[in-house]
Amino acid sequence: MILHGYWRSGAAYRVRIALALKGLAYRQVTHDLRTGGQSDPAYAALNPQRLVPALEVDGQVLTQSVAILEWLEDRYPTPPLLPADATGRAIVRATIATIATDTHPLHNLRTLSLLREQFGASDAQVAAWTGHWLILGLAAAETLVARHGDGFAYGDRPTLADCILVPALYSARRFKVDVAPYPHCVAAAERTTALAEAAHPDRQPDADR
Repeated sequence: MILHGYWRSGAAYRVRIALALKGLAYRQVTHDLRTGGQSDPAYAALNPQRLVPALEVDGQVLTQSVAILEWLEDRYPTPPLLPADATGRAIVRATIATIATDTHPLHNLRTLSLLREQFGASDAQVAAWTGHWLILGLAAAETLVARHGDGFAYGDRPTLADCILVPALYSARRFKVDVAPYPHCVAAAERTTALAEAAHPDRQPDADR
């Protein structure tokens, strides 16, 4: 497997966590989003959306982090990262959507770049925008984790929801959002991070040193 990513991409971080939790080996190809590496013609041919991550496997290219997570779960079901029951799976997927669908797209690099370049937003305005959406997303996730978690985002073992939650908290800290109001999320993320240390952004080959 070849994982195309960028060290600080929250979406790529999700996939690295799942790969680590499942003990799967892979090779990384990095694309610096700050310099437009994702728009290189060779990568654009692999992923027309020009986003990371992309996973090359078995002659196919998989894109979109949540779809990749679901594929990993289907292809490598042990250890499981989805609950066995339909209701549990729905709750995990709802937690995923809270962050991956309704929060992350509003504070990723291309959104923030658009705010600056086309709408003249200042750094302070961009920070306020980012914090607003992260706070809303984490507050909703906190309620779900408090309701359904037992050490992790759902239940007493990591699930795909944890793969999504950990990068969200990483982003929140990066953008100086106070995470103290979300203790259940923080505790779940800390446990998952300890199980998937190799996935952390600072440990990636292209990380700033």
